[in-house]
Amino acid sequence: VQLQASGGGSVQPGGSLRLSCAASGSIFDIKSMGWYRQAPGKQRELVVHLTNDGLTKYADYVKGRFTISRDNAKNTVYLQINNLKPEDTAVYYCHAYGLESDYWGQGTLVTVSS
Repeated sequence: VQLQASGGGSVQPGGSLRLSCAASGSIFDIKSMGWYRQAPGKQRELVVHLTNDGLTKYADYVKGRFTISRDNAKNTVYLQINNLKPEDTAVYYCHAYGLESDYWGQGTLVTVSS
């Protein structure tokens, strides 16, 4: 499984971004797709995951600002982030759980600064 993330960038506080993660390869192995993030000097943490059954698990800090969605025809998940805050600055990693392994995409940098 290969995961290709895109959509990061630099935005001002209060702005919005939509991240995309396209899966390719042995996609039948995927049970769940989502996002982690790693801020400078901090550990990588879960943002949200979306199972094939449509169940979502959001981190508590998301507080309604983050929304995950999926386009099955494109094997792509999206992360809509609204009302961005400086503390959202991080590298966002696409991630997938497979039947016997998990997979990571390359990170996409989100910088929130005025």
